[in-house]
Amino acid sequence: MSALLDVEQLMDKLETGLKDLLKERGIESPLVIGIRTGGVWVADIIGKRLGVEEPFGQLDISFYRDDFSRIGLNPKVTPSSLPFDTEGRDIILVDDVIMSGRTIRAAMNELFDYGRPASIILATLIDLGARELPIRPDVAGQALTLDAAQRVKLRGPDPLWIEIQSADQ
Repeated sequence: MSALLDVEQLMDKLETGLKDLLKERGIESPLVIGIRTGGVWVADIIGKRLGVEEPFGQLDISFYRDDFSRIGLNPKVTPSSLPFDTEGRDIILVDDVIMSGRTIRAAMNELFDYGRPASIILATLIDLGARELPIRPDVAGQALTLDAAQRVKLRGPDPLWIEIQSADQ
């Protein structure tokens, strides 16, 4: 059994929260960077909704994962693409789902290899709240608590949709 979440509603909430936060912080021209794969899809949409003129960036954090030596390299590794200079810039870092915080830590490690941003705003569609590291999103479309037998699956990119699945699926 599975259930679908309303992606448009989550994107609306994410857009509103980001606009409010950008205004509050006085940020006028942020860069948008998505974490592969789902975060890239969300970053593309949210960048357009926010009217960001520069192309969005894409991070593949495979080499920055703290479990890299244990699980090895994902066979679908692709190079990161940041078509802009990140030094001194305000960045919106986007992922589809945040759970432990380890993916975000890896993404920030990679970002700092490109330069020192002025700030990083963390945005995610879904916050599962099962932290192993003290990393929290600044803006989330929705916080969810899942049973041990459930998982979230983002599919896309066009159309983009989110499904909550039972482990037996």
